[in-house]
Amino acid sequence: MPVIRQIGDFEDPELDVYARMTENQLLRRDAPEEGLFIAESPNVVLRALEGGYRPVSLLLEEKDLSGEASKVLEYCERSADLPVFTAGTEVLRELTGFPMTRGVLCALRRSPLPDFREICRNAGRIVVLEEIMNPTNVGAIFRSAAALSMDGILLTHGCSNPLYRRASRVSMGTVFQIPWTFLEDGFWPEGGTEALKNMGFRTAAMALSDRSVGIDDPALLSEEKLAIVLGTEGYGLSEETLRACDYTVKIPMSHGVDSLNVAAASAVAFWELGKGPGK
Repeated sequence: MPVIRQIGDFEDPELDVYARMTENQLLRRDAPEEGLFIAESPNVVLRALEGGYRPVSLLLEEKDLSGEASKVLEYCERSADLPVFTAGTEVLRELTGFPMTRGVLCALRRSPLPDFREICRNAGRIVVLEEIMNPTNVGAIFRSAAALSMDGILLTHGCSNPLYRRASRVSMGTVFQIPWTFLEDGFWPEGGTEALKNMGFRTAAMALSDRSVGIDDPALLSEEKLAIVLGTEGYGLSEETLRACDYTVKIPMSHGVDSLNVAAASAVAFWELGKGPGK
């Protein structure tokens, strides 16, 4: 049964995760088994809990004890002695540095990431994100991938972590629903594209190029297993990746627009390429 605790001491070390630790400090790269993350909003927190992540504590406004956060509290009834910190609006604003418009924050333990081969084993459509550093874009891509028939997501080492609070919030909690993992540093593109091909995937790099085919290309749509590769904001995919992929694919544009934001482009790509025979 959760234990409700009125905040009386801002220096309580159990509040550090909400008030004094950065995303990188929560990540604990030196000891990933001890890593934490913060989920924000009742729906996102519930999806994290339903995804098997273990809660460490909750922080919420007093008014939400019987309001928006009540479903979270009901779910957490099985967590013996889970601390639930609460206070009024102004006290929490002073603690966190921002108004808690989303109703609830939850600190949770990270889970071990799966091997990418496990994600790809029974997949027909997967996504590869190359060096996408903006957590808002990462979250939006996850939401589109979950909604538009993608089976999993692989991220290169330089991508923003999907469990960063902004990424998970923008994703509406789909980071807890669609399988994902990070590729080993240095493995992409040469090792990664080769491994995908060995598992039966053809790779489609989303990029403007003289050799790009349209997103509605019949050969592309007929692929049984396809990996859709998206590049970093601004610079796009590396030349090494473009050379290693089987297809270079473009979305036709009008009105002189040359490209879409990577999150918008991902939704178009997933909608069109999710229709293949592998689905």
